[in-house]
Amino acid sequence: MKSWLMVPWASAEDMIELAKKADALGFEGLMGADHGFVPQQMDARYPYTDDGKPPIDGSMPYPEVWTTIAAMSMVTQRLKFSTAVYVLPLRNPIEVAKATGTIARISNNRLVLGAGVGWMREEFDSYGVDFTTRGKRMNECIEVLRALWSGGFVEYHGDYFDFPSLQIAPAPSCPVPIVLGGASKPALRRAGKYAQGWMGNGNEAEEMPGIFAELQAARVAHKREQEPFEILLALKNFPSMEELRDYQRQGATGVFLGFPDHRLSLADKLALLEQQAPMVAELRGLG
Repeated sequence: MKSWLMVPWASAEDMIELAKKADALGFEGLMGADHGFVPQQMDARYPYTDDGKPPIDGSMPYPEVWTTIAAMSMVTQRLKFSTAVYVLPLRNPIEVAKATGTIARISNNRLVLGAGVGWMREEFDSYGVDFTTRGKRMNECIEVLRALWSGGFVEYHGDYFDFPSLQIAPAPSCPVPIVLGGASKPALRRAGKYAQGWMGNGNEAEEMPGIFAELQAARVAHKREQEPFEILLALKNFPSMEELRDYQRQGATGVFLGFPDHRLSLADKLALLEQQAPMVAELRGLG
C-alpha cells in the first residue's frame, strides 16, 4: 500500500525540504493544498468538519501549487506530486493543461492532478465564476484537459468552454492521472466516470463501504472496471494494519500520512518523517 505525505499549510521553502526527505524515505508522493486566497470574511460551510467551520485562516500559507511542484520535482528522483485538492472549475483548463503538461515533462511523469469542485463560494465570487455550476464546469475541465494532453490541434465546444482548433506544447508524453476528491454521490460518480482514482478527506470508517460501492458502480456503468484505479484513504482515525488489509481487499491502494500540527517547526517535521519510515516500509509490504 502506498504512503502519501499530506502537507497543507507549509511554506514553499519547507515543502522543498520535506519533499527531499519523503523521497529518501520511500514515500509514494507528496500532496500540498490549493486555495488562491483566504478571504477575511468567510461564510461558506466547510463540508469536512462537524461544525462546518473551515480549518483555515489568512495566516496559513498556500504556496502556488504548480511552481512549488516544479521546484520539488527538481530536487527529487522518484517522488510523485499531487494536490489535495486543486479547485479545478475555478480555473481555465487551457492554462491548467499548459502548466501540468510542462510539469509532467520536466518531472518524468511524476505529476498526478488531485482535483475537486471546491466549497468556498467567496473564491468563485472573487474569480467571477458561477459557484452553482461548478460541478458541470468540472466535467468540462476534465474533458478539455484530456483532449489537450493528447497533443496536436484540438477544438472544444461545451456550455462553459468553447474554443476553435488550438494546440498546447509541450503536451505530456502520457496523460496526467487525475484523482478526484469529494464524498457526495455526484463526486463519486464523477470519479468513477472520469478519473484514475479517488481520495478521501477525513472520512469516518462507517462511510467507506458505501464509498467503495458507489465508486465501483460508477466504474462499471462506464465500462471502466478493468482499468487501474487508485483509492487513497484519509480517515479521521488511522486504521490498524488489519483494517488496512481489509480496505485493500476492497480496492484501497494508498493512505495519507501527515503531521499532528501544521505549526511544528521544519526540524520537528523532518524528525517525524524519520519516525514514520518503518510504517512506510510496512505499508509498502502490504502489496
